[in-house]
Amino acid sequence: MGERLAVHGGPPVRTAMLPYGRQTIDDADVAAVVETLRGDWITTGPRVAEFERRVAERLGLRHAIAVSSGTAALHTAAFAAGLGPGHEVVVPALTFAATANAMLYVGATPVFADVRSDTLTLDPARVREKLTARTRAIVAVDFAGHPADLDELRQLAQTHGLVLLDDAAHALGAEYHGRPLGRQAHLTTLSFHPVKHVTTGEGGMVVTDDAGFAERATRFRNHGITSSAGERFRSGEWLYEMVDLGFNYRLTDVQCALGLSQLAKLDRFLARREAIAARYRAALGGLPGVALQAVTPGVRHAWHIFPLLLALERLAADRRAIFAALRAEGIGVSVHYVPVYWHPYYQRLGYPKGLCPVAERAYERLLTLPLFPSMEDRDVDDVVAAVVKVVDHFAR
Repeated sequence: MGERLAVHGGPPVRTAMLPYGRQTIDDADVAAVVETLRGDWITTGPRVAEFERRVAERLGLRHAIAVSSGTAALHTAAFAAGLGPGHEVVVPALTFAATANAMLYVGATPVFADVRSDTLTLDPARVREKLTARTRAIVAVDFAGHPADLDELRQLAQTHGLVLLDDAAHALGAEYHGRPLGRQAHLTTLSFHPVKHVTTGEGGMVVTDDAGFAERATRFRNHGITSSAGERFRSGEWLYEMVDLGFNYRLTDVQCALGLSQLAKLDRFLARREAIAARYRAALGGLPGVALQAVTPGVRHAWHIFPLLLALERLAADRRAIFAALRAEGIGVSVHYVPVYWHPYYQRLGYPKGLCPVAERAYERLLTLPLFPSMEDRDVDDVVAAVVKVVDHFAR
């Protein structure tokens, strides 16, 4: 049975809880925000445009539209794509609820497709089964930072006249066949939440090469109005026109100043995430009782999170007991994600359980280990020690 677990009264691996993710903020970030606060524009000003330009350049795209959250980015992208009532949109079952919610916001119907058992990304074969005459779009999710099968999904979209959206909230900095993620879909969305690769506090972005999509997205994030306050100030014009029913999804200059400072450190953050993931994979890859997400050839995984799959048939405990035991050891594990249609709201809409068995089985086995750039090697060692301790204790 091994060492006595903390949940059973034994000494914990660590006394201070290690979160699964957190922001990494330094003095340069603080200085950038303070400088903007002391300037003339704290919203709809030059820092927004600069942040958009820098992200677009990083991804090799023509257009980037900053918005107030990753969810706002999904909603904006759905509107820009022309999705609405009577349209079906294929989305993966294993994702955060916002991926499907944004389709409901525009009146479209989410149709859930299963994921691959190895990468946990949307399975193109299952997408193909879900296409109907009402399908208008496919939404991929780059789960944990691993790119979805975007070439195959793009081909499906082109064959059937669909729009491909990529929810890349987990995957800023990932690469797909040697190209930055963001260039494969018609519209790609990013998140700048504190646990993501760079943060603006809350924030998101829509990126695209399509000028029409970009124009619709830019209006939508500003109430559907054709010009911003900053543009009118610079032109000396007062007249504005609202041509769409949009939202106030603007991102402020203060937040974009933080984003610009963070973006300059993206390569360092990615390298550290990769190093932590490599240590986990080396230490846990051969541990009986667990399995790891596969990494397919030709991709650069961005490692937003580190998913661990429990081989429950080899353990004398369920996921909830393992979760509680690891938390007692001071490891702030989490779970990503509950299948979207299992949530009570979607159950009330009539989606039955059992729709996507691969995603459902994965959910029952998934744990998320801590992973963020400011983790030290001793923190990684603590996570490994706790996982080995708990899994060994419950091994059959």
